[in-house]
Amino acid sequence: MEILSSPISFCSKENQKIYQEWFNFTDSDGDGRITGNDAIKFFALSNLSRPELKQVWAVADSKRQGFLGFNEFIIAMQLVALAQAGHEITQDILSKEVDHENLKPPVMEGLDALLAKSRHSPKKTELEVNASVPPQPSTAHWFNSKSSKKVPLSAVTSITDGLKRLYVEKLKPLEVTYQFNDFVHPLLTNSDFDAKPMVMLLGQYSTGKTTFIKHLLKSGYPGAHIGPEPTTDRFVVVMSGPDERSIPGNTVAVQADMPFSGLTTFGTSFLSKFQCSQMPHPLLDHIAFVDTPGVLSGEKQRTQRSYDFTGVTSWFAAKCDLILLLFDPHKLDISDEFKRVIGSLRGHDDKIRVVLNKADQVDTQQLMRVYGALMWSLGKVLNTPEVMRVYIGSFNDKPINEAVTGPIGKDLFEKEQDDLLSDLKDIPKKNCDRRINEFVKRARAAKIHAYIVSHLKKEMPAMMGKAKAQQKLIDNLEDEFGKVQREFHLPAGDFPDTEQFREVLSGYNFDKFEKLKPKMIQVVDDMLAYDIPNLLKTFRNPYG
Repeated sequence: MEILSSPISFCSKENQKIYQEWFNFTDSDGDGRITGNDAIKFFALSNLSRPELKQVWAVADSKRQGFLGFNEFIIAMQLVALAQAGHEITQDILSKEVDHENLKPPVMEGLDALLAKSRHSPKKTELEVNASVPPQPSTAHWFNSKSSKKVPLSAVTSITDGLKRLYVEKLKPLEVTYQFNDFVHPLLTNSDFDAKPMVMLLGQYSTGKTTFIKHLLKSGYPGAHIGPEPTTDRFVVVMSGPDERSIPGNTVAVQADMPFSGLTTFGTSFLSKFQCSQMPHPLLDHIAFVDTPGVLSGEKQRTQRSYDFTGVTSWFAAKCDLILLLFDPHKLDISDEFKRVIGSLRGHDDKIRVVLNKADQVDTQQLMRVYGALMWSLGKVLNTPEVMRVYIGSFNDKPINEAVTGPIGKDLFEKEQDDLLSDLKDIPKKNCDRRINEFVKRARAAKIHAYIVSHLKKEMPAMMGKAKAQQKLIDNLEDEFGKVQREFHLPAGDFPDTEQFREVLSGYNFDKFEKLKPKMIQVVDDMLAYDIPNLLKTFRNPYG
């Protein structure tokens, strides 16, 4: 089953050339993005009704970025052509039996005259547009500039750009002041906002994590090893690239165009066990995969790994869009270490999916018992009232063993596989929503962190007995959290894990912390209450 494909691959070269000219004409800013105002003027030439254009935009801007790139523009034009031919515009109309090669461009009334006029206009020829329009400033310099000058609103042409601006102007100063990056998450970089969605696979060794990725890609990736023993001994990010190659972790962590600079906090011992595998693949153009070492049992996890495995999985969990926990019928036990790893996913429950892999190794009756045992094991670890979604199947390239499963099992596995692939297919569409969600979660966490740190500073004595007072505050951290919660009326669920916070606190001098600065808190409150809703309103569907 094909998960994702590019609209350009279905479009004839002749039509691509036409659409490129239309796109350049419509893109008034020359930044490769068509926003709402540009779209309203251009799409009006199609003479379609407002409800039809609303649906065209909704399908074309499936990622809800608030703009159309060239790929999305092609989709929009194909949808307009289909609407003009009398088709009802639905989410999956382009994946149905549409003859893309022979689908002619839509009729845009008066466009030829406008294009002819623009060709003779010195401002609209492609050569002079490139020469006369100043290049859009890269948002990377927003993160590096030491100037206090604000980023102009005119530089924001998407929701992602807006979040970058809000982070640099309003949230980052609070994080730096109260050292949030040392306690919880490293400061965000430009690449953190622009990164492709990621899917992380977790599980004990030989549950089929690497095979699962290979199954989706229909090929292996550079550096992949598969076997019944623990073969993957490192964290591997599988990403799109111009050619097949493996990049060592130390190199990946210092590349500005990759969102992995925060991993430097785990040290060289981890980076030597981290790599990026790149290869050209249409699926990797939309999603990256994180293959992880098999979770070991007992003391091996802590004594034989030279880095904080649980901390690394927690870091990736915050960055990923989906987390797949893989089990197989013969490895249902959840070791203490696996329990700690799953515990490190706290706060990301909405991203977790469970996969019961290699299910064709047992017959239908045994599978029923295995499923029940798995749900019982998970119920003790995942402290959620909701039932976790479990996908049952055999995610590899071998045909399903019908001799064991029978025809009912084969039918079940195929339906489950389709459901999981649909879940993966939705990831790029939900990426913008997830980015907003993670940004808001981070802002709330940073605000609470500021309250906690300033409270600890306030509780320190002015002169004598500082070391004793500090140790007492660390020992009674739960009570101090309770005081902060009651004083500022904060939700208990937003507070950090007490044990982890206590561990980090022990290396700091509370006297050096900053006092509470209500104005900084107010800026973040206003950002959450007004700026983000206004940003979403600006880049919503221009047709309502």
